Amino acid sequence: MSGDQNKIRVGSRKSELALIQTKHVISLLKTCFPEKEFEIVTMNTLGDKILDIALPKIGEKSLFTKELETALHTGCVDFVVHSLKDLPTTLPQGMAIGAVLTREDPRDALVLQKDLERSLTLSNLPENSIIGTSSLRRAAQLAKKYPHLKVENIRGNLNTRLKKLDDLGKYQAIILAAAGLNRIGWKDRISKILSEDELLYAVGQGALAVECRTDNEAILELLEPLYDLETALRVTAERSFLRTLGGGCSAPVAVSSSLKAINESEYDLVLTGAVWSLDGKDEVTDSNSRTIRVRNDLRCATCPYRNKQPVVDIENLECGKCPSYSNEPALKKPKLLDIPTELLKNDPHEVCPIQIPVGADFMGKCPYLEAQLEGASSEATDIYISQCPFMQKKVLHIPDNKIQIDEGSGDFEKESDKLFCGLVAHKQATIEGMNASRELGEMLAKDLIGKGAMDVMTKAQAIVHGQSA
Repeated sequence: MSGDQNKIRVGSRKSELALIQTKHVISLLKTCFPEKEFEIVTMNTLGDKILDIALPKIGEKSLFTKELETALHTGCVDFVVHSLKDLPTTLPQGMAIGAVLTREDPRDALVLQKDLERSLTLSNLPENSIIGTSSLRRAAQLAKKYPHLKVENIRGNLNTRLKKLDDLGKYQAIILAAAGLNRIGWKDRISKILSEDELLYAVGQGALAVECRTDNEAILELLEPLYDLETALRVTAERSFLRTLGGGCSAPVAVSSSLKAINESEYDLVLTGAVWSLDGKDEVTDSNSRTIRVRNDLRCATCPYRNKQPVVDIENLECGKCPSYSNEPALKKPKLLDIPTELLKNDPHEVCPIQIPVGADFMGKCPYLEAQLEGASSEATDIYISQCPFMQKKVLHIPDNKIQIDEGSGDFEKESDKLFCGLVAHKQATIEGMNASRELGEMLAKDLIGKGAMDVMTKAQAIVHGQSA
């Protein structure tokens, strides 16, 4: 914290969604601590800057967090808000996830072209309908379960993707994280929430995480009212699963999790995980469960009703009208940029060789083109192409030691006994309960490894890294 004990500096990426999420966390904290003053410090991360090397080849597991964590380490900021799915499963020494907020819907959402019938789904879209996505996880599952559909790359921030969907006539639908659409104010564009039977989701998807220093007791205490126990238990299992497989692996990996009450202090935590080949033909999947003991019954963090009545049946709890659960940002819905259709048709992003990190749905801006889209003429395309290193067919020489292919050996930096895949223990959870969540993820990953998951992952990683399969 700065010299003024009531002034707190908060780090954030500069993207629209990152700022919405940061402001949302600050608004919740202001409700709890009205005397505190919060200042947002924005910065670009490595993943925002490097555009001439495919991301998995850089050899970095903190592409969208490194600069923010450096600011934390030096004391320039007191905490940072992240989409949990962007955070590595093992954090730098001295860093911790001080809180995860009540998880929003972790599932993916189908967004149909505006002129199509809203009743259409993945299963009944016409043959050869084109689905836009840049996620290996989504593409592999679509190829496996919906072979009548075609999957094609789509790039750009949320504005650009929606404009391409509506104006180009190329895509019949795109798939995005439901939570991101909700946070940014585009819930009305969701045609269908995709169930886990249709698409498993990314590890940590839908959850916001607040990262801070492990030795900053004042900030850890400040974050306590926002820390949600159910979310902590579920994402600890998910992150443990990914970390045991090989935390930064460049292969399609997905999960789903659920927590159901047995009694007031025991819950059944169920975790499903899967790994696919890039074409979806090879699939390794399994489920496992553990009984988790807690100190008290689970309730949504920051819920004003949490001290009025016990919550036992979590699965059937209807929080739709609860403002704390919905995490609806108090911001106006952004308008779609008036981007010339001709410019969208010739968008160099569609041939950009950058691979999206597994689990991530990066919607940042390319400084060679997208930052200039608003108000640009169609003739501008050639200008920005000439500046882009990809369009100049730049030859990349990547040292072999920069290509990291995790083998799922579990050989990662040992974290503190007080952390659980980066999370501090929730005060309403027993240490045994947090350990049980972590062990569930490890057990499930080992089950998949026993079924051949490593062979599937290694082949997928070799293709992504440009090596022979």
